[in-house]
Amino acid sequence: MTTNPRYVTGALFGFAAVAIWAGWSAVTRLAVTTHLDAWDIATLRFGVAGLILLPVLVKRGLALDRLGWFGLAMLIAGGGVPYVLLAAGGLRFAPAHDQGALNPGFMPLFVALIAAFVLREKLLTANKIGLALILTGALVIVGWYALTPGTRTIGHAMFLSAALLWAGFTIVMRRADLDPLHATAIVSTASAILYLPLYFVLQGNRLLEMPVAELVLQTVFQGILVTIVSLILYGRAVAILGASGGAAFGALVPALSALFAIPLLDEWPIASDGAGIVLVSIGVYLASGGPLPRSARQ
Repeated sequence: MTTNPRYVTGALFGFAAVAIWAGWSAVTRLAVTTHLDAWDIATLRFGVAGLILLPVLVKRGLALDRLGWFGLAMLIAGGGVPYVLLAAGGLRFAPAHDQGALNPGFMPLFVALIAAFVLREKLLTANKIGLALILTGALVIVGWYALTPGTRTIGHAMFLSAALLWAGFTIVMRRADLDPLHATAIVSTASAILYLPLYFVLQGNRLLEMPVAELVLQTVFQGILVTIVSLILYGRAVAILGASGGAAFGALVPALSALFAIPLLDEWPIASDGAGIVLVSIGVYLASGGPLPRSARQ
């Protein structure tokens, strides 16, 4: 029964993790449309997380024997600064609910396509249906605005590019058999070492000129909650519910992103956005291997 205490505990961990992921869209859009920009967000994220996770990297190393130099570069680019600059930068042009649907929503689609064509992994019927729903939902969201091209379509393109980068990160991590904490430690620490000197040379003391309250909020949220805490919560959910059960909670991200954007940003999705979010959410659930009735598994 799904009402037993163990399931409830796992569900709470899973919901807490995806709530942080979904909140990223609204909190980051609030930042990049007020005092900060995508370059600042990357600095706060990897500066803090890189420092905290440095002991993990020192203990476990760069895993070059499993990654190789090319795999290491792909891992750092896919989960590091290029990803954040695209995902956060896109929020200057498009609302949070679009990011929540197109970025996390398209990640499983791109992962599945890469896995199918490059790794020759077989897709189940439910996975195929889910991927088709994700694509349909995205077309509903993007298509409406594509009729009247503007800055919003720039944001959409950046979100999809970010999703493709993260898919590459996911595939590399899977092939190298890295656990998420180790992979995050590599990405965060390497990004801090490579990126922070360049940022401070170009931007100087820019961060010190920001409102203290906002700087503290973004530092804690970007560098600790999103990068580290959500990963631990998600790991606990997977440990209790299994890989499919834990991953299925990712289907909540598009809808929660839209929900959080209402009080934080006063962004209300229109009818086409809402329909697209629903389709993407169902698609993510199916594509990520969410639990189904036995008769539906093939």
